[in-house]
Amino acid sequence: MSVERARLRSVLAGVPPTEASVGALAAAEAARLGSEGVRRRRSELRSELLGLGPLDDLVHDPAVSDVAVNGDGSVWCDDGGGMSPRGFLPGGSQDVRRLAVRLAAMAGRRLDDAAPYVDGLLPGGVRLHAVLPPLVADGAHVTLRVPARRELSLADLAALGSFPREWVPLLVALVRRRVAFLVSGGTGAGKTTLLAALLGAGDSGDRVVVVEDVRELLVDRPHVVRMEARPPNVEGVGAVTLSVLVRQALRMRPDRLVVGEVRGPEVRELLTALNTGHEGGCGTLHANAAEDVVTRLVALGALADLTPAAVHAQVASAVQVVLHLRREGAARVLDAWGIVTGEDPPRVHRALDRDGPGPTWPRLAELLGVSTC
Repeated sequence: MSVERARLRSVLAGVPPTEASVGALAAAEAARLGSEGVRRRRSELRSELLGLGPLDDLVHDPAVSDVAVNGDGSVWCDDGGGMSPRGFLPGGSQDVRRLAVRLAAMAGRRLDDAAPYVDGLLPGGVRLHAVLPPLVADGAHVTLRVPARRELSLADLAALGSFPREWVPLLVALVRRRVAFLVSGGTGAGKTTLLAALLGAGDSGDRVVVVEDVRELLVDRPHVVRMEARPPNVEGVGAVTLSVLVRQALRMRPDRLVVGEVRGPEVRELLTALNTGHEGGCGTLHANAAEDVVTRLVALGALADLTPAAVHAQVASAVQVVLHLRREGAARVLDAWGIVTGEDPPRVHRALDRDGPGPTWPRLAELLGVSTC
């Protein structure tokens, strides 16, 4: 069997390459290449199969948080100032498809005409999303989300300008007093980074159960259980959704339940959990402003067949605080603290922002155990 055919069979089977398999592929050519040729071939294959190929340098750039490759082979990067062009892959659209299929195999997933999209985690923690035509025009598209190079504490984020230093004790109190909260914001606003830093400030004895669609959240605590959803196989079976994982997590005696991103029917299980004595639950949510969070939860609740009235009733007693983030040039900043009020329907009112305390500051101060003076 040729090396190319062996590699193709491995990819189609969804088997990620390893150091051992790369060595075996190189060794298969020993008769033709000789010992020195095998060594060079092993190095080439390692770069091709275990690395990111032409994207390696970009992904290892400390300033880069996202890399996107479009179907025409154009490469774009976000190095803090938004997406900007970085040239083209040399082989055009065909190279993009080959790259997408290879990266999917590295993530232990299958990508082909029968399974035309994939969301997974590459070795080293880079998050992969890839999609093939006809779901997307003009060829395969690949998007990479690069994780933070190191775990950032709340003090680190304050030093970077994400929020005033005097807010650090307030954020620590939010976690230590087991206030239920959501971190909201747009794509790339820093929601996961802030949530990880907050959880890192929690009680070291907490059993933290983290549920995510794709594992991204880095929690610097000694007792963390990580659960990750599973997509269906090519026959359309075997999927394990976030909703299922949240229900399983509740049976694992969590001191703190964390949903990495609430974006579907799992909102029902999360709200139920926060209403049944699981204090300090938290998660992230896409929203344009803190005031939009309740509306967003109602929309997600509809996916779980919850009426607006049912969502309102749950939210009023399940979520207490909203932290809203936004991008400001290259910076990700904590824009505002919001309080979920008991109105009918419940609303989020600003309690604190960079201009100072808002109308619901006394309630926030009460939750955090700080003086209103």
